[in-house]
Amino acid sequence: MLNKWWTLVAVCAGVFMLLIDLTIVNVALPSIEKAFNAPLSDLEWIVSAYALTLAAFLLTGGSLADRYGRRLVYAIGIVWFTVFSLLCGVAPNALFLNLSRAAQGIGGAIMFSTSLALLADAFRGRDRGVAFGVFGMVTGVAVAVGPVLGGALTSGLSWRWIFFVNLPIGIFTLFVTLRSVHESRDPNAKPPDLPGFATFSLALAALVYGLILSISDGWGSALVDSSLGVAVALLIAFAFVERRTKAPMFDFGLLRVPTFNGGLLAAFAISGGLFALFTFITIYLQDILRLSAIGTGVRFLPLSAAIFVTSGIAGRLTTHVPRRMLITPGFVLIGIGLMLMRGLTPQSTWTHILLGLIIAGVGAGLVNVPLASTAVGVVDPGRAGMASGINATFRQAGIATGVATLGTIFATEVRSGVAGALSGTPLASHAGRITHAITNGTAQQAIASTPPSLRGAVVLATRTGFVDGLNLIFLIAAILSFVGAIATFLLVREQDFVAIPQRESEPQPAVA
Repeated sequence: MLNKWWTLVAVCAGVFMLLIDLTIVNVALPSIEKAFNAPLSDLEWIVSAYALTLAAFLLTGGSLADRYGRRLVYAIGIVWFTVFSLLCGVAPNALFLNLSRAAQGIGGAIMFSTSLALLADAFRGRDRGVAFGVFGMVTGVAVAVGPVLGGALTSGLSWRWIFFVNLPIGIFTLFVTLRSVHESRDPNAKPPDLPGFATFSLALAALVYGLILSISDGWGSALVDSSLGVAVALLIAFAFVERRTKAPMFDFGLLRVPTFNGGLLAAFAISGGLFALFTFITIYLQDILRLSAIGTGVRFLPLSAAIFVTSGIAGRLTTHVPRRMLITPGFVLIGIGLMLMRGLTPQSTWTHILLGLIIAGVGAGLVNVPLASTAVGVVDPGRAGMASGINATFRQAGIATGVATLGTIFATEVRSGVAGALSGTPLASHAGRITHAITNGTAQQAIASTPPSLRGAVVLATRTGFVDGLNLIFLIAAILSFVGAIATFLLVREQDFVAIPQRESEPQPAVA
């Protein structure tokens, strides 16, 4: 009986470790820039490379786990992730760090795609609801607490410790996994879908690359249009391949289940909206309000606390309340919180967004817990690996595309705001340079390089452009959250969940 709870410990520890790396690095970017004298493009890829490979390998990770054993594949993912965390920490230059981050994301994908399948095999009946509740709480808190922990480690030790901290967690998680987690696999699992993996991964890479490039090159540039065109073509090719292969890694038959679709939309909406905004809020706090790394992290504590408390409550309610009655109000609260964060002015302080952070955190806690069960609760245990992989892919693709898309919209609005603020001043011709600095987290360097007599105008223009851009993407993310509320209310249905009886004894390994 105890082994299933150790399975929960192993899964939550591993997922916490890999998800916290999505946001822990943000507050450390200025320190990494100074250490390596790195160009801005390298800093952008430190964040993007991890999210990209994490999303690209999720579906394949789930299918490999179903075929070769979920505990085995999960353990391999732990070792892989931990080793490359070490390499990130000892990186001698930015290129080495970027490559290590990309490799780290592969290990994270293997772990994440297998995690829900391990829980689905270990838990039945009411205990499954408790397990999914704890898992949902951990996923939400991990993303939210990243800036806090990153700020503390960067300020107190070094930016390298944001990667070194994974080593003891990884060793502990591996020990628990090998000692207490039962092996399980799908006896009817098919060989890995390599054509599907290739087309999907390349499509996602082209999409994210094109969106990120549009921040600097703008829409309409040849390279941006080519990248997005290739992404669309590859996604069509992926759908064509999956329809005709005997062993697809994405079973399109799952899309006939309304609740599964609702879970995918919810996963994308919360990641592409609220969680994607963390990058821009971090830049605002650290580069515009000039807070330290630890000061920036502390400002995220109200959000983290709200997610933590609400997730615990949602975990208790999941087995008693229809899931959509938690997810839908959760998205409504996220949207309200984001709307309350709007209205920033150049004179605003961080307290302006405080209430919005708390309300959005309450909403995220309500969404994350029941959302975890929509991934695997509507399929039989044999397809749990694929289902969890698809849901996790939408989560990470939401972050990757959300950051890139919101970044493009943000940069466009910043350009307009800065140009308007500098119009009629001697610095009007420098609007482009200042905008580039703002959107890449180096606004203070741009201000410092300006002659003292003109710095006041640059400071005002910087703040004006930034808050204009931030207000706009707050609105867009809020709209996405309200759309998520409507979609989940219409699609998530209790009758779609597969009823699996409670097992009184210790779960036996479902090995072919």
